[in-house]
Order: sequence, then structure tokens, then C-alpha cells
Amino acid sequence: MSRGQWRGSRILDGVHIAGISPSLDSQSRRSGNPSRLSGVRGGVYYGSIVLGMGFLLTPDEARALIAEDARNSDVLLPYLNGEEVNSSPVHAPERWVINFADWPEGRARTYPSCFAIIEEKVRAERQVLASRTASGRDYAKRWWQFGRPTRQLYDAISGHNRALVLSIVSKYVSPTFVPPAQVFSHRLVVFSYDDDFHFGLLASAIHNIWAVKYSSTLETRLNYAPTDCFETFPQPPYSPAVEAAGKALDDHRRPLMIANNEGLTKTYNRVHNPAEQSAGIVRLRELHRELDHAVRDAYGWQDLDLDHGFHETSQGVRYTIGPAARTEVLDRLLELNHQRYAEEVAAGLHDKKKGAKGKARANAATQEARRLL
Repeated sequence: MSRGQWRGSRILDGVHIAGISPSLDSQSRRSGNPSRLSGVRGGVYYGSIVLGMGFLLTPDEARALIAEDARNSDVLLPYLNGEEVNSSPVHAPERWVINFADWPEGRARTYPSCFAIIEEKVRAERQVLASRTASGRDYAKRWWQFGRPTRQLYDAISGHNRALVLSIVSKYVSPTFVPPAQVFSHRLVVFSYDDDFHFGLLASAIHNIWAVKYSSTLETRLNYAPTDCFETFPQPPYSPAVEAAGKALDDHRRPLMIANNEGLTKTYNRVHNPAEQSAGIVRLRELHRELDHAVRDAYGWQDLDLDHGFHETSQGVRYTIGPAARTEVLDRLLELNHQRYAEEVAAGLHDKKKGAKGKARANAATQEARRLL
């Protein structure tokens, strides 16, 4: 250790670098934090806060209600959470849910069997909340609805053939496609894209290292926050190469997980294990490498050597781009974020006072709903 200015070389994880940050990362040449970009807002949504176990049903209970009255299928949907996205090879939900969306009470009552279940199992629970906070009074007043119905989410993906989701708390940043006709848990984020280009971009190491840099953590897992990891992420222009690479990755990974009967977490445990040399996993690594090069080229960074391999990271050994490349990618993304934000400010797209108030209200409502779960 040395007190004062260090004039010797600097080596981190065996690599000579310009400097070492207080967080023991390679020192960036660009300082400051990223800003939220108007150009990507509205592309991602939190799932629904149900706020009441009485809404949830077993698949057998849901099927019995549909058999009793086929109209009940209007308000009965599979309920998908983050654990199922990461652990099931086909991302299969284990429960169903009664969903009256943002309907008025009169319309909900026209489905008497489903309404009776909510009236019996949820109404009293919601009344208890009424005495606690203003939000609790609102939840009690509309007790037949979810705490957060997230109508905008379901409107955004209506008409899509598939939905792109990511578990908020996860060992790996692994987006995947699932059927859209479901209710998504509040522990999922849903992107309003159904194309292979955006899937490839979000599955790339370029987005992954940005998310790792700006995510908080929960135990040893990432806690992906769209405002910090997605709305600040400067996307490249559309690229047919990224679209093709994203499709190739999904087309290989999906049947691989089914064949191995392993979900995303177990699959990527194998991807990042240097001892794992099965043909399907080796090919998955190759596809990720090809995708990363396509995304790099979409940004116009062909000069950058990504140096793929098994590298030590803050999360342990990962098959990813090299440490020098990770630092350079983060620097270039931050520079691009600052450039685009300055352009948006000059164009009058950021009303800071209004935005701060709106964000504060939204954050307060979300935190209150989560506290009451």
C-alpha cells in the first residue's frame, strides 16, 4: 500500500490498466452518472402487483371455473413470476389468476363465480389496509382490482405474438420470449418489443455489463431496475445482423433448454463453467460471441477487440468479453448516454421539475404497494 500519488504501473486481474477505482474496477475515463433518455421511455413496464392471495388459483381451479361457464375465460389467465421464467425450461406458470383489470365493479359482477371468490377472499383483507394509509384506502375502494393493474403494459403488448420478459432478481441478465396472454408478476419487467433485434440487444454482453454496472444487488443476485439499466441504456440503430444473431440465439437456446430439462439459470451456470464442453453449450457460447460482435458493429465500434473468454468478474467467472473491453464499452456507452441526453435537453425533451414530481409520485405508490404485499 502507498500513501500519496502512485507513479508505478497498475495491474488489475493480471491486466495493465490506466487506473483502479475505489470499487476496485478499472478506472473509467468518463466521470458522472448516466441520465434517463426520453427516446427509450415507455419501452419497459413492471408487472402487476396483485395485492391479495385470494386472486390466485391452481390450474385445476381455473379449469373448473371455465368448465362451469366458458365466459370465465375472459378473466382467468396464467400468472407468471420471475422464478418460473428462470427455472422452467418452457417458462411455464404454476398458478392462474382472476383478473378484472381496471373494470368498474358492475362489469366485474357479471362474472359471478369469479367475483364471489374475490369478494370472499380479498375484500376483508383490503378493508384492513384502509385504516393504514391513503394508498390503502384506495386499494380498499377498488378491492376487486389488482393493487397495480398496469393497464399500460397489457395495452402495449396487445396484438403481439410474444412478450419479452426479464426477471428483476436474477443471477444472470437473461431476457426471453413468453406467450403474451398472461398476467405478469411485479417481479418481472416486460419490454414492449416482440422483435429479434431488441431481444438480441438485451441478451448481449454489451447490455449485460451496463446492467451489472448500474444494478443494485439482492444477496448475490442482480436487482434489475428499468429506470437505471434500461432507460439510461443508449441503443444502437437497428441492425439486420443483430436481428439475425438474436434469432439464431433464441432458436438454439429454446430447444436446448427443453432437451436438457433446464431453465435459464441452470443453462447459464453451464455456459459460464469452463469445464462444461457439451456440444449444445459450446454452440450457445459461440452464438453469444457472434451476437456481441453484431451489437458492437451496430454501434460502429469495429475497432474494439472484445476478447471473449472465461474471465473473472464481480460476479465470479463468466464467459464474456475481456476486462479491458468491458471498461471501454462502459466508457463509450456513458459517453453516448451523455451526448444523447444533452441533445434531448437542447430539444426541450426534459422538464426536470415536472419529471421529478411525477417520478416521486410513481415511486411512492410502488413502494407502498410492495410494502403491503
